[in-house]
Amino acid sequence: MWYESSVFYQIYPLGFCGAPFENDGILESRILKVIDWIPHLKKLGINAIYFSPVFESDTHGYNTRDYGLIDKRLGTNEDFKKVVDELHKSGIKVVLDGVFNHVGRGFWAFKDVQEKKWDSQYKDWFHLSFDGNSNYNDGFWYEGWEGNFDLVKLNLRNEEVINHILDKIKYWVDYFDIDGLRLDVAYCLDRDFLKRLRWFTGELKPEFLLLGELLHGDYKQWVNTEMLHSCTNYACYKGLFSSFNCMNMFEIINTLIQQFGPENWSWFRGLHLMSFVDNHDVTRIASNLNDQNHLPLVYTLAFTMPGFPCVYYGSEWGATGRKEEGDPSLRLSYDEPLWNDLTTHISKLSEIKKEHSALNYGSFRSVVLTNHQCIFERNDGNERILVAINAGNYEYTAHFDAGCGRAQELLTDTIHDFGGGSVLKPYSCEIWKMEH
Repeated sequence: MWYESSVFYQIYPLGFCGAPFENDGILESRILKVIDWIPHLKKLGINAIYFSPVFESDTHGYNTRDYGLIDKRLGTNEDFKKVVDELHKSGIKVVLDGVFNHVGRGFWAFKDVQEKKWDSQYKDWFHLSFDGNSNYNDGFWYEGWEGNFDLVKLNLRNEEVINHILDKIKYWVDYFDIDGLRLDVAYCLDRDFLKRLRWFTGELKPEFLLLGELLHGDYKQWVNTEMLHSCTNYACYKGLFSSFNCMNMFEIINTLIQQFGPENWSWFRGLHLMSFVDNHDVTRIASNLNDQNHLPLVYTLAFTMPGFPCVYYGSEWGATGRKEEGDPSLRLSYDEPLWNDLTTHISKLSEIKKEHSALNYGSFRSVVLTNHQCIFERNDGNERILVAINAGNYEYTAHFDAGCGRAQELLTDTIHDFGGGSVLKPYSCEIWKMEH
């Protein structure tokens, strides 16, 4: 499918557009700002964009009020259609956040229950009981997501709820022409609902992507031929930055061996998972790394490991923000995109990733591994690529059997002759396409 060889870019629209946190109900076409960033996205090598919530919500987007309306703080449905059309003209696919586990207290059906209580025709859309009371003194108890009563859990066993969601997805495809969904807290979703969703969207549009937010565990329980196509690779997220902070490359490489290595017990070999170094929920990578010299190296790992990478808006030039300072610090609005050495490096990685099948479909094998260095191979049978990273602040000579004496160094487009080994400069990364 198309996503397997894509480079994604994530935008959290409410933050990106500088919208107020509380939904003030004032219509303003802020989402059109995305169109101004398309030249930047193309220069960066992006060919797929994932939008965090865009639909009408109480505050942060994940407490939906109406699945059929673009949030007034962002603009109109027509505004967003224009954005999608312009992205498609530039060869960029569009994936929306599908928040189906829960809604906000301002969701129209929940408000009907608040008003009519037992007489509401929507009372079975939620997990509630009239024998108790809520923290908001609604006169009934209801289940909130992970105890958060601002997020009202939907009853995904209710046929009316399912049909309502499917009807809205059909509208998103028919009107906006979206290319996929990222499913919020997919690990909480009813699995029969996921199967229904997979069949329904597959009938709506060929190669429609279902990408799930999964944290840890056996991803194959959700990622398979019946449910999700792919998921977020949170199992590698920590290792990507802590391997550099602890100067222990064994952490990330051993995780990749467990997931994608040559052994029969490798967990996820054959799956294409989303790799990322940060997103709207976690500390930005530039704030997470102890040594800023490691920034291009961690992106090199994310782009060349099995899977497909996703860049969070702003992080491509080293924007900072810490989770403990609150979510708004991670979701800032930038007047315009910046360009520096890091963005240049990421743009090179994007083109290399898209142009070389071994980086999209190749096997994974560790070749050299020390605390400070790693070299690994990606091989799809037609193309063989070696990726070398030296996280140390010193020159390192790697001795290994390259299988041939010459290679094209893809980042610099030069010929590399291994001879008796390869000398890696301090804080360096190289990507070698081996000659047959």
